[in-house]
Amino acid sequence: MAALFFSEMRYDPRDPQNPDNDRFVLSKGHAAPILYAAWAEVGFITRDDLLMLRRLDSDLEGHPTPRLPFVDVATGSLGQGICAAIGIALNARRIASEYRTYALLGDGESAEGSVWEAAEVAASNRLDSLCGITDVNGLGQSGPSIWDHDMEAYASRWSGFGWHAIVVDGHDVTALLNAFEEARRTKGRPTMVLARTVKGKGISIAEGKPGWHGKAFKKGGELDAVIKELESQLVPEDEAARPPEGPRSRRGGPDDGRRGGPLGPPTIGPPRKGTVGTPSYTIGDSVATREAYGAGLAKLGQDDDRIVALDGDVKNSTFSEKFKEQHPDRFYENYIAEQVMIGSAMGLASRGAIPFPSTFAAFLTRAYDFIRMAAISNLNIKMAGSHAGVSIGEDGPSQMALEDLAMMRAQPNMTVLYPCDGVSTERLLELMAYHPGPAYMRTSRPKTPVIYGPDERFAIGGLKVLRQGANDVATVIGGGITVFEALKAYDELQTRGIGIRVVDLYSLQPIDSRSLLGCARATNGRLITVEDHYAAGGIGDAVASAVAGSGFTVERLCVQEIPRSGTPEELVDRYGISARHIVAAVTAGA
Repeated sequence: MAALFFSEMRYDPRDPQNPDNDRFVLSKGHAAPILYAAWAEVGFITRDDLLMLRRLDSDLEGHPTPRLPFVDVATGSLGQGICAAIGIALNARRIASEYRTYALLGDGESAEGSVWEAAEVAASNRLDSLCGITDVNGLGQSGPSIWDHDMEAYASRWSGFGWHAIVVDGHDVTALLNAFEEARRTKGRPTMVLARTVKGKGISIAEGKPGWHGKAFKKGGELDAVIKELESQLVPEDEAARPPEGPRSRRGGPDDGRRGGPLGPPTIGPPRKGTVGTPSYTIGDSVATREAYGAGLAKLGQDDDRIVALDGDVKNSTFSEKFKEQHPDRFYENYIAEQVMIGSAMGLASRGAIPFPSTFAAFLTRAYDFIRMAAISNLNIKMAGSHAGVSIGEDGPSQMALEDLAMMRAQPNMTVLYPCDGVSTERLLELMAYHPGPAYMRTSRPKTPVIYGPDERFAIGGLKVLRQGANDVATVIGGGITVFEALKAYDELQTRGIGIRVVDLYSLQPIDSRSLLGCARATNGRLITVEDHYAAGGIGDAVASAVAGSGFTVERLCVQEIPRSGTPEELVDRYGISARHIVAAVTAGA
């Protein structure tokens, strides 16, 4: 940390968010006190602030979060920092800046698969502005780390993944500085500095010994002895340590989109917002929402250089390939590596980009820990999950996302959207891009009819009442493909002289509680939800939570068991969410 902050990195300590500052990510977030100490040494916080560590009234938390302006992403869930660092390094390319990105890993987290996903992606992108440092102290939390002090094991692996690996004595400052200089000279690939260290170096009761993870020395004799032992090793300095002067240069490029307000620090000139314009669909057209997502994203990126897209080798299924065709320099392929895709998106978002990572919704479960940390960081990461529910058809349950709404709604600051047609998809896409905080859009595989005109307006936190009458006996609430099952049920019930109110609940979080309560009161208190999702955490739970305070209950039609392969029509009917089941539910209670 001393070598990095006072000899290697170039940054303005008075302006931690300067877009050309070198960036530092503490992947081993449990080492937060050393990061705070470095920023106290350069004067951004005071040494007295350090005494507030982990207190409720302090932003110096047990693991770093972006409550602090010098922290880009929350860390502490190991294996994530290096992924975020990739996104931060990619952002330097986006804004044509010379800044470098440094990430400090622990040797224990080298057992995490996401570290090696990151290794592959960084090498494939030839990110020579990225420099990782692994603190190889040989000790994990409960015992030795995976390769202990076998430096060749670390070096051969990083080299094998296409990185320039440098092994040094981590206690030799000159060796570290030489390694960082070598990293700066290395072109065409990232560098990993493998620093062999001894945990607790210089403290006789702890040096190289297990059992000290997360423990403080006892106040009194033990602590006093440790401080005395450390002070005896101090070497007089000619002058106080100082960071290098100023950030690195800007080569010139697009508006950097520095964060302002909910989207980050002040901008250099007002950022240009993109727009999807007027959707080109007409009522009755047949288009999958996943296809409308890709088309809308490509249009959104035309006028806003902050819009970027990330893929997990399914761009021809999510239709993010449409963005790649028009904006290849802002499209980042992560192959089949969902964790690093979300992690990179976090890093990009932390530096002012507006990233749209997309894959099959089912595969986002692999990256849920990253999604959780993006939410803790409150980053503007805009995720899209396609191929949701049994309606995907023959591919079977491994490909069917039936829990994605639950996992996204579990994050309290996550916006969750579920459009049913091409127009609503494009309109909601534009809204989510500029809505503060993380967001998720669920898209579907089957083509569905366009039911909204090109001038229809939507709002995050809204809904649409598609059918209603004075004598409706129930309100049926759907999302995505079940909206159309509800409309079919409406037509069938009309032939029997029964009226129902049909709601397109395109925004699950936030949710329009007032309108839902109005529907409940107008339809004898009967609310029926129908969803291509498991029972827990989806539309049914969202509606139930919204109306529970007023005493209303919700009848739920949803997928109640693990499904199997079949045609979409067969599966929607077999698992109880087709128009036939809606009609049965309405008439059973009429």
